[in-house]
Amino acid sequence: MRKVLGNMSALSEKTDWIRFWFTGGIPIGAIIIGSLWVPLQLRTAIFASIYATASGISVTAGYHRLWAHRAYSAGTFLKIILAIGGASAGQASIRTWCRDHRAHHRYTDTDKDPYSAQKGLFYSHYGWVVLRRKPEQTGRVDIQDLSNDPIVMWQRKYYLTLMFLTVYVFPTIFCGVMFDDFAGGFIWASCIRVFLIQQATFCVNSLAHWAGDQPFANKLSPRNCWFVALITWGEGYHNFHHEFPVDYRNGIRWYQWDPTKWFIWFCDKINLASDLKRFPENEIQKGKFQQIQRQMEIQRQKISWGIPIDQLPIWNFEEYTLHAKNGRYLLVIDGVVHDVEEFMSHHPGGEKYLLEYIGKDATKLFHGGAIHAHSNAAENLLSTMRLARIVDSDH
Repeated sequence: MRKVLGNMSALSEKTDWIRFWFTGGIPIGAIIIGSLWVPLQLRTAIFASIYATASGISVTAGYHRLWAHRAYSAGTFLKIILAIGGASAGQASIRTWCRDHRAHHRYTDTDKDPYSAQKGLFYSHYGWVVLRRKPEQTGRVDIQDLSNDPIVMWQRKYYLTLMFLTVYVFPTIFCGVMFDDFAGGFIWASCIRVFLIQQATFCVNSLAHWAGDQPFANKLSPRNCWFVALITWGEGYHNFHHEFPVDYRNGIRWYQWDPTKWFIWFCDKINLASDLKRFPENEIQKGKFQQIQRQMEIQRQKISWGIPIDQLPIWNFEEYTLHAKNGRYLLVIDGVVHDVEEFMSHHPGGEKYLLEYIGKDATKLFHGGAIHAHSNAAENLLSTMRLARIVDSDH
């Protein structure tokens, strides 16, 4: 009992209770209250969905692709909109968010990765949010560009105020004034909305490192996960993103769900953004091809290809004929001795032709000769019957 209490006490000391209540306690309470006493009105639901999209895009297009990776450039007006919108997602200031994210990319899957997938699904999803970490536990990264950005530093200075106003005050008042639904505005458009956005973003750190495919690289854990892309406005193509982080796109094909990419593209067309970076297509295809090679090599190693020829014992032709005269069913093809005894009764052409060439060189017969050239499957099967190699095949 003392051990259990001691563990609970240690966990309590490590827990950041402010973060816990903001990201977990309050939203769960709101879900319970909303389910029991505050019905979700249609107009409030529509507003909450639109506002959630604006908040989410501000994180994906702003925090992530603009400030964390500098995948494009944005004018002052767009930066201000994204900075305020990002605050409404309740995921820390731009500077803090980007510092952790750059550390995640630089130290992926190591102890210095702030939300390393190697520490488990729960930790990478939510544990890192509520468990305190010492500053030195997160790998060091260069964020001087963020410190030099006046909008980033303005948002950092007033983040708590901006967050409180955009997360709680604005949606509550808007729904109250427009729909006479103050309670629904606070419960659904504020608390539950921000909770869902946070959980969606956390899925990039967790599910997108655990579920999905790896078409570009498999050295690290990031994966392409269509479900995560669906709920995060396109952030789920994580395998591509970790390989080509400066690309303003995550979903590079027209059919891949990436509203953030489309938003950035639209901003470029109306002169709010510029310098959209795209990784060279040749390099993308190169990475994809190399990954296919790696995957094929893994499959190749699972297949029996017979004993490698250079590892076979060496016979001369006289040894071969002697073994054949002593009753062994052996054939020489391409300078390699094959034991065909177990295959005799399964030969599609019957035993006759095999028996005629026992103790002889059947190379010409196998490759065409008087009958026909054998199939690739036949050559593969033959490789499993290797016994020895002939050093003086010119006989």
